[in-house]
Amino acid sequence: MTKPMFLFYFSISLAIASSALYHFTAKSTPSNVNFAASLLVTYAVAFFVTLLGFFFFPAKHGVIAEIKQLNWASIGLAIAIVGIEFGFLLTYRAGWNLGIAAVLVNVVASLILVPVAIFLFKDRITWINTLGILICLTGLVLLNWKR
Repeated sequence: MTKPMFLFYFSISLAIASSALYHFTAKSTPSNVNFAASLLVTYAVAFFVTLLGFFFFPAKHGVIAEIKQLNWASIGLAIAIVGIEFGFLLTYRAGWNLGIAAVLVNVVASLILVPVAIFLFKDRITWINTLGILICLTGLVLLNWKR
């Protein structure tokens, strides 16, 4: 397998496995633990795991030079990550079903991003993509259907 193909499959597999692990562990976080304490430990471990990343993806011009090249997106990503963490911890503490909550959030977030993709990033949406969007909307209705 060529390097680009390996990266293609490895990256999506890592994202899928990490997302599944994320939801499993978020649902397993004790409900009597303070949110801030839980996230403090989470981000401390994440900091050290990220530092280990430099062994696999070294900074070509040094860490400081790489940091200087960053823009507002790193701060926005940090705010989004904390929002996701707090949101899912609250969601699972409120009693949401693990599978339903994860699917609902991901589908709705994806649907919100469609206009952003089209208008800001100039992504092209085909008729098959539109069909997929309609199927997602149908899925949302079915997920929330009262029996």
